[in-house]
Amino acid sequence: MRFMKAIVTISVSAAMLLLTTHTALIGQDAGLIQSWSFEENVEQIDGGYMLVPGIKGQAIKLDGFTTCLQPDPSVLSDLSDSYTITAWIAMAAYPWNWCPVITQMTAESGGFSFDIGPRGELRLTMHCGRNWQVVLSDATVKLRQWTHIAARYESGVGLTLYIDGKPVAELKTTGKPIFAPKTDPRIGMNYDAVFPSNRIGENGITPYWFSLDGIIDELKVFNKALPDETLLTAFTVVDQGGLPEPAIHARHLPRAQETGQFQAYYTHLTYYPEWDEQWPVGPDPDIVVTFENSPVQLIFWRGTRYSPAWVTDNNQWMCDQSVETWNGEEGCKEHMQDRHCKYSHVRLIENTPARKVIHWRYAPVSAYDTHWVVNEKTGWEVWIDEYYYIYPDATGIRKVSWKTDYFGRPRQFQETLPLTGPGQTRRDIMEVDYLTIANQAGDQMQLVYCDNPRKEKDLDIIDGPNIQQHNFKSEYDPFIIFEPGNRMHYIMDRDIGNLDHPGSCNHWPVGQAYCDGRVSQANDRPAHFLGFPISDPIIHDLENGRSYWAGLYGMKKSDMKNLIELARSWNNPPELDTKTDGLVSEGYKRDEKCFVIIHPVGKKEILFQWEATSEKPLVNPSIRIHDWPSESLQLYVNGQLLQEGVEYWSGYTQHLEGNDLVITINNIYSNQTALKVLVPAR
Repeated sequence: MRFMKAIVTISVSAAMLLLTTHTALIGQDAGLIQSWSFEENVEQIDGGYMLVPGIKGQAIKLDGFTTCLQPDPSVLSDLSDSYTITAWIAMAAYPWNWCPVITQMTAESGGFSFDIGPRGELRLTMHCGRNWQVVLSDATVKLRQWTHIAARYESGVGLTLYIDGKPVAELKTTGKPIFAPKTDPRIGMNYDAVFPSNRIGENGITPYWFSLDGIIDELKVFNKALPDETLLTAFTVVDQGGLPEPAIHARHLPRAQETGQFQAYYTHLTYYPEWDEQWPVGPDPDIVVTFENSPVQLIFWRGTRYSPAWVTDNNQWMCDQSVETWNGEEGCKEHMQDRHCKYSHVRLIENTPARKVIHWRYAPVSAYDTHWVVNEKTGWEVWIDEYYYIYPDATGIRKVSWKTDYFGRPRQFQETLPLTGPGQTRRDIMEVDYLTIANQAGDQMQLVYCDNPRKEKDLDIIDGPNIQQHNFKSEYDPFIIFEPGNRMHYIMDRDIGNLDHPGSCNHWPVGQAYCDGRVSQANDRPAHFLGFPISDPIIHDLENGRSYWAGLYGMKKSDMKNLIELARSWNNPPELDTKTDGLVSEGYKRDEKCFVIIHPVGKKEILFQWEATSEKPLVNPSIRIHDWPSESLQLYVNGQLLQEGVEYWSGYTQHLEGNDLVITINNIYSNQTALKVLVPAR
């Protein structure tokens, strides 16, 4: 399928859509005053759409964002008393709030609106007997399946709603209806921007334009109350013939092509056509990192506002909240609210076989598109720079940096967020024993989903937890290691009933609504959940006026014992002892997971040594050497020549000041280890 470029030009101006008024059917169906079958004649429409196979002939597929059919008011001028509305629909996702299948109403004078709700409910609102009357259903329309829906007002009886020919809600009322014959009808969109439903809090939210996200076919309006048997027949005649598969693309969080190599590359990840069509971007807006000995991917995608996601082989995503702040007037200010990525950008700045470095820069922003702590004199606001130092073993340092005197409080730096995709519940992602936390001393504790969850105050929490690993339904589980002194909060069990629900909130990822919190109403959209534990990491204030914190992230097929050893290696490595005259060590940079040395001019070889122990181990150590000639090298460990590309990786990064050589060794050392590097003379 593709967008109908041959028929219309999709733009902010009105486009033309093929619609059909079946005048011949008026004689066949008594009381039929208008029928839209989307086949032949011309009416007005705004926004993007596709014509797809329907129940009969063609149907219109609305994009969920911009599609709005606006017939002339005269098409419904014959409504005077009883009436019935029928349609076939196939919903790809439920609307962000109530949205009309068809409406012709004004608050001042009257009219009607036949709507679909945020859980797939039906509602009919109409002005009758000098009051607004509303009937709504508990029953919901199905997702990604054809459903016949109907709304009826019968004079002297009341309002009734139908799904697949069966009544699902009714309201007894009498009185003469008042219509709005001079008001433009609308199909598929409200008259005004609408607040998202089920919002969390009252401040961080603004109205948003959206249309129905799905297919409409055979929309009909009758100026009479059709009997129950007629509405049942309208469904069963088609159902007995076999309902066709609706032309709705499967919606899965994207996953890049497998490469089987440690690579970082720009790409264009796709979600589904209507969502992709909204993004006016070029061919390379996203970045993906793949690994040689692991199917795990690290994805920087517009759908998460570039917040990086560690993704398993079966496409389970783990993200992070990133820097967040808030106030009582505008709610949260965070990268999540930057739904168009106006302030969020990502770039690949180092790409060698030994490591990749990716820079993500963003500004915390509110649903009102306002920034945090704007300097009145300079106009500058808070910006965050996050650097990711990614290594071949599917681990990476996340370094979060900001200008110290620009930030202020309140602030939150970290919150672990797994994602559910469309059609998924939390049980599809997370095991019952969902989280293990540990410290570097080796103490561990398990948190679970259960009937009677233990609260934080009731738990015997281990001292100084700085390691966490979530237990995904995958061979590969995401983990975070923090510096000692990190404070971890919200350590508790969870109610096992939550596993049968979709992700908690679906305003992020992917969602385009102006909202900093919306409770998921169904598993129709991607959502995030859990959010705990939350950590207050160690903050480092630098002499250059910037501050940062750093954590070690990754996704591994390893147990907690391995992660404890990795944590010791990152937080407490052995000192590097130089053995070559003129060789200068700049120490260990925890915020890169890398030892840094300066190569002495003219030396044919350099030698340095570690004394690794079980308390000070080396796990896949990396070394960055300043001012190294871009020539072939050999690497010896304890006199043994290592094989490049298997036992170690190396790569050169060019700077104006010279070249840096990065070496990453593929091994774990916990006893005395000498490392010898040989290179040709310059």
